[in-house]
Amino acid sequence: MTIVPTGTDIPAAAPAGKGVGPLLRAWRERRRVSQLELALRADSSARHISFVETGRSRPSEEMVLRLAEHLDVPVRERNSLLLAAGYAPHYPETPLDDPALDALREGLERLIQGYEPYPALVVDAGYDVVAANRGITMLLDGVPESLLQPPLNAMRLTLHPRGMAPRIRNLREWRGHLLTQMERQIALHRSEPLRALYEEVAAYPAPETVDGGDSGNYGDSGDEPSPSVPYFALPMRIEHDGRVLSFVSSISTFNTPMDVTVSELAIETFLPADPATAKYLHALGD
Repeated sequence: MTIVPTGTDIPAAAPAGKGVGPLLRAWRERRRVSQLELALRADSSARHISFVETGRSRPSEEMVLRLAEHLDVPVRERNSLLLAAGYAPHYPETPLDDPALDALREGLERLIQGYEPYPALVVDAGYDVVAANRGITMLLDGVPESLLQPPLNAMRLTLHPRGMAPRIRNLREWRGHLLTQMERQIALHRSEPLRALYEEVAAYPAPETVDGGDSGNYGDSGDEPSPSVPYFALPMRIEHDGRVLSFVSSISTFNTPMDVTVSELAIETFLPADPATAKYLHALGD
């Protein structure tokens, strides 16, 4: 397994107006925070926040960063705010294959390899796969080579009608979960490439719902877990080698990232949702 830089940049959103003021106001309104509440958080005054938003006052570099932090503005967009205010970007954007990120890459490799035999992968802000372990390779069995050409895209691989989608037993529910996840990311990042990806995968044929909440017509699966299994989160139930495996996913990001590239990486791990799935994966790994 190697980490592969995708070279895909997610550009900052176009300004809502000239200067930093309209951009800060747009972020404040998106977060549903009043000028007074933001002022209290940032140790300022509502009057000063109003002056900044209307362009009557130019915020200091420190103030721009402070307001961005309290509005939970993504790191890439914080640089955009600084540029709009007339300052240099504060956060570097280091290519993933740069020697400066050697420790990061090695750590990610150890992390997802250590998660085997369970699937785990690392994606960037556009859901392009930059690293994956052997558990993910197992889930991709049967996916045509045309979809496995780099850069691999996790959303496209999962939802494409010739990808994993035909083997996902509860595709309607899992598809809804993924599209909602993408909608939240679009609202946060306002990324045109991400919106284009969303429109592409959302246009893939939606599955028909059949009895039991599963989608598609499938035969008996031998070790399929009992419907009485008390799932603690929405599982992805996928066919593999005549069995139905169930996974719940968890997504992790880095705390307080100081680099744009690092801020946009996400580690997704798939935990067996029932004993039969765990037993089968461990048997494969023996």
